[in-house]
Amino acid sequence: MSGSDPQNQVNTDNMIPVHTAVAHPWLCDIMGHMTTRHYTAIFDDASYLYFYRVFGWSGSDARDDNLGWADVRHEVDYVDEVPAGDLLEVRASLRRLGGKSVTIAYEMYNLSKSSVAATLTSTCVLFDMDARKAVTISDLMKASAEPFLASAGTR
Repeated sequence: MSGSDPQNQVNTDNMIPVHTAVAHPWLCDIMGHMTTRHYTAIFDDASYLYFYRVFGWSGSDARDDNLGWADVRHEVDYVDEVPAGDLLEVRASLRRLGGKSVTIAYEMYNLSKSSVAATLTSTCVLFDMDARKAVTISDLMKASAEPFLASAGTR
């Protein structure tokens, strides 16, 4: 990841691909590169797929069980410009599995340039949609997530 601050680089251990996208011209600003609002949308789409992979959670759980995931913190680093037409792949890794929250690292990789375009570190809470508050992640969900923890491959 040349040109980026080494302290802000995402450790790519245990990252799995979870989403692909195209930087269509209508996602770009007047300077010809993808505007920041669309990085967020691509990362958001990737998060739904990652929650499905890790926890088996999907939008139907939000509707049927009134359980969802609420983002409570985002830290984004924009590493390289994404011009119109570039192909993107978002990769993700579970960094922390807490009692009510998880921290996930995402990397938006520009396949067209073979370089990292952006990284996101996101903290999300399991959210009771009726009570409108964070709730405890069940033991079953934790067991499902354990193999995805970044440290699992280094123990």
